[in-house]
Amino acid sequence: MAYIKWAFIILFWGTVVAVLHYTLPQHDVVRVSDTYEKRIDPGENSLFWAAQDVGSDTTTSNRDVFFIQTRKANGKVMVYRNEDTGWGWPPYFKVTSSNLQAEAADLKSSEADPKWAVIRHYGWRNEFMSIFPNAVKIWRVDGPEVRIIPWFNIIFLIFFAAIGWALYVRWRRFRQARIDPMVESVEDSLYAAGDAIDEKRGRFRRWLDSWKS
Repeated sequence: MAYIKWAFIILFWGTVVAVLHYTLPQHDVVRVSDTYEKRIDPGENSLFWAAQDVGSDTTTSNRDVFFIQTRKANGKVMVYRNEDTGWGWPPYFKVTSSNLQAEAADLKSSEADPKWAVIRHYGWRNEFMSIFPNAVKIWRVDGPEVRIIPWFNIIFLIFFAAIGWALYVRWRRFRQARIDPMVESVEDSLYAAGDAIDEKRGRFRRWLDSWKS
């Protein structure tokens, strides 16, 4: 039973951490190498694509999606999609994908004369499943050594931890006041029933022994 309990706890908190890691904004310092538009037909990975752009036909299965090709300071390639989130999840309320694409195109540069920019995004990059992080905002910076402090994530996680701790304390008090006494009462009843059964068995055995004798 303990293994099942811990498996459930690990699964629950693992899911919470995965959702937060996917949803909360992240920042990358990159050099934009190219921007383009591509027709996408979401399939098994449709969960990791946003909905149709605001104002577009939501009944069509395929659509054109903006992409931003970049390189990080260490030379690693990173490709971002650029989709509106609208009023859906995650709640970024992004409706400016065309403007963002224009800003990214204006920041294109070469390795010989680089322009460095910060891309705020959410999501994961997975080459096997063709999953791309979604760019939310881009702005130019002086160089790749710039440091971005994720204030929103820090404040959100502190608030989330405070809410979680408050709920845990209230649940613990409720369990101690209501559930634990009920469980103890049931256990006492079971023990009492077991003692009564053992006593009746003992009487029956004594009667059976006296009858045999």
